[in-house]
Amino acid sequence: MIGLISVIVLFNFIAFKTNKRLTGNQILHIWLITIALQSNFDVFIDLKYHGYWYFTEGADWKGILVHTVLLPPVNMMFLNWYPFRRPIMKKISYMIFWVIAILLYEMITLLPEPWGYFHYGWWNLWHSAVLDPFLLLIVLGYYKWVCKIEEKALSRKK
Repeated sequence: MIGLISVIVLFNFIAFKTNKRLTGNQILHIWLITIALQSNFDVFIDLKYHGYWYFTEGADWKGILVHTVLLPPVNMMFLNWYPFRRPIMKKISYMIFWVIAILLYEMITLLPEPWGYFHYGWWNLWHSAVLDPFLLLIVLGYYKWVCKIEEKALSRKK
């Protein structure tokens, strides 16, 4: 639990302190889509198929922290620093960097408590390595969609 609380404070501090790009509306959207996607995914992989779990198998109160205040600031940082106006190779390198960072963090969460809080059933690091780029692309696509909706709404007001 010590590890989880430490990174929650650290990730949220960094995400909000370094944010130069995301508006309050965009932060709200990213926060909510992250919670929704993570919760829906975990209903199946965690609760139904026992692929992995947080703290203990099945639903537990401590796991709510992972869903609500740990992952959203990570997505904020990913989007805030994303190289939107850079060449495709920079974007690919950025994506690879983030996937490696996420995988390293996942390895740390597998440490015994009080530092770790994540446990594997049949899931393993390779599943995450394959899935993480797609999840980051979903977050990126959702962010771009929110930006288009904001632009459309602002152009109507004029």
